Amino acid sequence: MNFSKRSLVLLSTCIATTIYAAGYKIPEQSLNSVALSAAYVANANGADASYYNPANMVWNDDANLLELDLTYINLPRIEYDGTVAGAPADDKSISEQFLLPTGHFSSKAYGKVRYGLSITAPGGLSKRWNGAIEQASAQEFTLKVIEINPTIAYKVNSNFSIGGGIRAVYSTGRVKATRNLPPLGPTYSEDMNGDDVSFGYNLAASYRPSNDWKFATTYRSKVNLKEDGTANGYINKYLLTGNLADAATLIPYDTNANVSIPLPATLDIAVAYTFKQKTTIEFVYERVYWSKYKDLDFNFDDPIVEAVLGQPKDKNWEDTNTYRIGITHQYSDKLKLMAGFAIDNSPIPSQTLGFELPDADAKLYSVGFEYKYSKKLSIGMSYLYDKKEDRTISVSDDNINGIVGTFKDISAHLLTVGLKYRF
Repeated sequence: MNFSKRSLVLLSTCIATTIYAAGYKIPEQSLNSVALSAAYVANANGADASYYNPANMVWNDDANLLELDLTYINLPRIEYDGTVAGAPADDKSISEQFLLPTGHFSSKAYGKVRYGLSITAPGGLSKRWNGAIEQASAQEFTLKVIEINPTIAYKVNSNFSIGGGIRAVYSTGRVKATRNLPPLGPTYSEDMNGDDVSFGYNLAASYRPSNDWKFATTYRSKVNLKEDGTANGYINKYLLTGNLADAATLIPYDTNANVSIPLPATLDIAVAYTFKQKTTIEFVYERVYWSKYKDLDFNFDDPIVEAVLGQPKDKNWEDTNTYRIGITHQYSDKLKLMAGFAIDNSPIPSQTLGFELPDADAKLYSVGFEYKYSKKLSIGMSYLYDKKEDRTISVSDDNINGIVGTFKDISAHLLTVGLKYRF
């Protein structure tokens, strides 16, 4: 691996910048979840139940179910109007575009047991800025995260089921940061990339007292990303001595480093009701335990680099609530229509907000459809729009990064096409 602790920290704080969830978590990982703004727990069905509620796999048809999806993601440019440490810093981020494949499988019944497997991308993507001030912390942040989640479900009785699985999370990324500070000129530079594998678990329970009512709860554990690697770049000698005569001397470094960063635990509580066997409305309450993210504590083996770049940085993120509602309507035997809405809160306090992740409270709007092409094959498409509020940081917020200004036009567009097959 080839990664510094500082770089890992910055990477992890910026994954999913302005995407479709607060912080760096991505809940939408299938055709139906995008269409329903992830209000898809109690009524999760089909192959992707293996990810959204493995306990629900026992209610699937007695067949092997496969789903393959491809999501196009567009992140428009974010505008910042304001200052940093009193210096004008108006800028716009670079727009980003991505293609994200995911897949899900749910088995036929083996007695009271079903098996499943999901391959998803629960976090990641990128954020880049053009301005010199912004590039000091966010010239480029790119993180790709892949989760392999094998699951199992057990039918306790005709009304109640349980399920769970193992989360194997692989991440790979790159960080670039360059700072030029007058009158010093080049101040520091970093360029690093690396990878990591970490593990967690997920649990689920479903209760169906009747054909119309469905209740469910799921829990996804915290996953600690533990990174060990190396970092290279340079540091201006002035940062060590405070003597302007040393400003022309750049000290190169190549050192071992490490970091540990939490991907937060998530609890979902959901209820769904079906009207006349045609229309299902689901409400989901989601609690995300971001408060485990207290600070960025990175360590370098090189004492010089540690002295300059290795100081812990406060984060003090807060636990958040998300409220989701989804509507699924079986228009005909072949056509299913879906729509969703969500209110998603940001975990980042104004005091610690930075350019690597200028997050804000958001509202999500989504629509989609699924068409049954044959007895074995279905196809579909869904769209989600994530619109975040403008985020203003004032002098009274005492931002640790020196930010005083407003982030505008924070949004994301998702377009998913999916194929479902039974055999």
